[in-house]
Amino acid sequence: MTDAAPRPPTANGNSLAGQGTDVIGRLWHSLDAHLRHAAPVPPRTARLAVSGRQKMAKKLIEEAGEAAVAAAVSDRAEVVLESADLIYHLAVLWAALGITPEEVWSEMQARETAYGLAEKRAKSDDGCALA
Repeated sequence: MTDAAPRPPTANGNSLAGQGTDVIGRLWHSLDAHLRHAAPVPPRTARLAVSGRQKMAKKLIEEAGEAAVAAAVSDRAEVVLESADLIYHLAVLWAALGITPEEVWSEMQARETAYGLAEKRAKSDDGCALA
């Protein structure tokens, strides 16, 4: 038995399992097309895309903090909302840096192979690790 909540079904009754990477991929491709070729995106996304990497990174930190606060007070619904914001801002930053979702999935696969789970890799003791 697991602690995980059941996955919500889609409108047609199928599970959303496995569709998350597709959604992130579509978001990333849209952002990449916008950054490379000025393809249309919603105005808020366009403003964020031209704001620069420092602003994008700041928004990522803000969203991570909001997700953490929601988790700390056990507000499950808010954690879901803030997680979506966090993933959105992460995808924006990936696109700005030219990092593809596939690169991240590959790293996760390597960790799963090395550790049995896709856990955080150990940091070297060079003073650069945050924790």
